[in-house]
Amino acid sequence: MTIARTDLLGLPVEVAPRLLGAELRTVVDGVRTALRITEVEAYHGRGTGDLPDPGSHARMGPTARNATMWGEPGHLYVYLSHGIHSCINVVCGPEGTAGGVLLRAGEIVAGVDAAAHRRGVATPLSRIALRDLARGPGRLGQALGLRHALHDGIDFVTGDEQNGARARLLWGEPVADVSAGPRVGVAGIAGTDAYPWRFWITGDPTVSPFRWGRGAREAAATL
Repeated sequence: MTIARTDLLGLPVEVAPRLLGAELRTVVDGVRTALRITEVEAYHGRGTGDLPDPGSHARMGPTARNATMWGEPGHLYVYLSHGIHSCINVVCGPEGTAGGVLLRAGEIVAGVDAAAHRRGVATPLSRIALRDLARGPGRLGQALGLRHALHDGIDFVTGDEQNGARARLLWGEPVADVSAGPRVGVAGIAGTDAYPWRFWITGDPTVSPFRWGRGAREAAATL
């Protein structure tokens, strides 16, 4: 069943764990792929929720870069990381507030060869290569074929085409065992247990390893 806009009206930290096990399907330039979501992170914009989020792109308010985060839920916010990686977020919360759930990792369940080709990985895939195909947000975006800025704002509820791509997000089987902890690679206090806004399917091999962000380890020592 397709995830509806009304399913995404809660705070990102509430929506994020519910997206585990969901399936994101893309058709890019006629090539189909699908991914089962295994790891996510929640991000709140300015004025969203009771706790300000210093790790969010929208922490200072609306900008040209984060405009999609302030729009209606049911779109994908696709941003560029380190100038090369297209990272995918599910926009949630009422229109006019900023909220996003970063898709950190997943299992490619359809279109494995196409995803490998996009990633530049030789086939047939080894067990490790298959595990790593969408392990981490940059790899995930590349495997699914969605690119900044061509596909930023793509609507997965209507499934309308945008620059040669379509996307759909569907509910999956309920996940029984979910873990939570600090976000990966986020700087300062926002990357500590003060913000346990990373959620993953416990024990899933595709989940990315934790690493501290700049100054986060030091900030954690003061908690």
